[in-house]
Amino acid sequence: MARLALLSVSDKTGLVELAKTLVDEFGFDLISSGGTAKAIAAAGLPVTKVSDYTGSPEILGGRVKTLHPKIHGGILARPDLAADQKDLADNGIRPLDLVVVNLYPFEQTIATAGVTMADAIENIDIGGPTLLRAAAKNHAYLTVLCSAEQYGPYLDALRQHEGEAPLEFRQACARAAFWHTASYDQAIATYLTAATGEADALPQQWALTGRQQATLRYGENPHQTAAWYRTGSMPTGWAGAEQLQGKELSYNNLVDLEAARRIMAEFPSDRPAAAVLKHTNPCGVAMGDTLATAYRRAYDADDVSAFGGIVVLNRAIDADTAQQLTGTFLECIVAPGCDAAAQGILAKKQNLRVLVLADLLTGPSHGVTAIAGGFLLQAPDTYRDDPTTWQIVTEAQPSETELAEMLFAWRVVKHVKSNAIVVTHQQQTLGIGAGQMNRVGSVSIALAQAGEKAQGAVLASDGFFPFDDSVRTAAAAGIRAVVQPGGSRRDEDSIKAANELGLIMAMTGVRHFLH
Repeated sequence: MARLALLSVSDKTGLVELAKTLVDEFGFDLISSGGTAKAIAAAGLPVTKVSDYTGSPEILGGRVKTLHPKIHGGILARPDLAADQKDLADNGIRPLDLVVVNLYPFEQTIATAGVTMADAIENIDIGGPTLLRAAAKNHAYLTVLCSAEQYGPYLDALRQHEGEAPLEFRQACARAAFWHTASYDQAIATYLTAATGEADALPQQWALTGRQQATLRYGENPHQTAAWYRTGSMPTGWAGAEQLQGKELSYNNLVDLEAARRIMAEFPSDRPAAAVLKHTNPCGVAMGDTLATAYRRAYDADDVSAFGGIVVLNRAIDADTAQQLTGTFLECIVAPGCDAAAQGILAKKQNLRVLVLADLLTGPSHGVTAIAGGFLLQAPDTYRDDPTTWQIVTEAQPSETELAEMLFAWRVVKHVKSNAIVVTHQQQTLGIGAGQMNRVGSVSIALAQAGEKAQGAVLASDGFFPFDDSVRTAAAAGIRAVVQPGGSRRDEDSIKAANELGLIMAMTGVRHFLH
C-alpha cells in the first residue's frame, strides 16, 4: 500500500512543489483539508479530502476538520505494537507516514490595524497544534513538518536514505514542531494578557521562545558561542531591519545597536539628532539644524572614543551626513532610512555595516536577565520625562532654554551605565562619566572630559547626591545647572550648597539607574 501524507497548511509556500514530488517521485497518497486540498487539486494532483477520508463533514464553519480518530489514530499508531495494528484494521484506518501542518496566522492577524478580539480568537488554531503535537510525539514512526523551509531537506533525506527519513532527522523535526506550538501558545497568551488590560502586570508565568535568526561567529568573546533569535513568527525589530551593506552583525554589534535604538527613542525626528556609542554607553550625543551637523557635533563630543563606534541617527541618512560618516572608522550605522546618494557614498566603506530600521521607537515589552536557577523580568524604562513635573529646589530658576538643556542632559544620562554623570551645553554632550563605583568618580571623569567647556553647562546625575561635595565640584568647574532625581536624606545639604554657589537645581522625582 502506498504511504499516506496529510497536508494541512495555512501558508501554502512550496505546497504544490512538495505535493507533486511526494506523488510523482515517492508514490504517496495525499489527504488534505479546506484550502490546502483545493490548491493541490487545482495543480492537477490526486488528493482525498479529509472529510471524504473520515466520513465526517467539516463542521462549525471549519472549526472541526481534522479532529477525528481516523486521522489521529493514523498518526499515533505504533507499527510494532500488535494491539495498535488491530485497532487500525478494525476501524479502517491507514497509518500516516508524513504530517505537514502550519498554523493559522495568529501573529499576522493581531498585527493588523483595527483587529478585534473576535478576529484574533477566530485565528487561534486548534486542529493544527493537535496534529503537530501528535505527530511530534510519535516521531519514532513518522515525520512532521511545520515549515516550508523543511520541505527541501525532507525530500533530500528521502532520496539519500532509500525513501525513508532517518530517525535523527525525524527527531529534529519533532523538536521544531514542539517549539513551534510553544511559540504559538505564547503569542496567544501574551495577546490575551494585553487585550484584557493586564499589559503592565508581571504575569505569574512567563515563557520566552525564539526562532534562530542567525548563528553568530561568537559571543562577547571568541571563546563564547552565540546565536541570534527572533521572537514570534514575524520578523520585527532588528530581525526586520534591512542591512544595506557591510559584514555580518556580531553579538556585540547587536547589543550596541539595541542600546543605540533605546537612546534615539528619546529624540523624536522633529529635530535632527545623532548619537555615537561604544560598549552600550553613549560617548557623544547631539542635536543640530541638519543631520550632518548633529552627527558632527556628536562625533566632536569625544572623537577619540568615537573610533570604532556605533552611530544612530533619528532621520534618513542624506549625502552630506554620509560624507561625514566616512571620515572615521565606524562599526555600524543605523537610521530610519538612507537615500540613494548616501548609499553610494557609504558603499566606499565596504565593511561598514549600514542598517535601516524604520521604527526606532518600539522595543521589547519586557526586559529579561538570566540568573542562576531562573531569570528576572521587568518592564522597560520607557518613562517619558516631563520637566513641568520637576521641582526646581533652588532660589535660582531656569529659563526656558536652560530647562530644555536640562531635559536634554536628563534624557542622555538615562542611557549611561550607573553611576552616571553627563555634562551638556547647547544640546551637545561635553563629558560623560559612566559605570564608576562611586558617583564622585563619575563626576570627576565627566568634568575632566568637558574641561573649560563646562562653563555655563548642565550636569545630570542618574542618582541623587548623598553629600554636597559633587555639587561644589560641579560649581567649581563652571556648571550652571544640575538635574538629579533627589530622594536622599541629605538633599537639603545639596540644595544649600547650590543656593550658596548660585546654581540651578532640579529634582525630577524619577531615577534612571542602568545596571
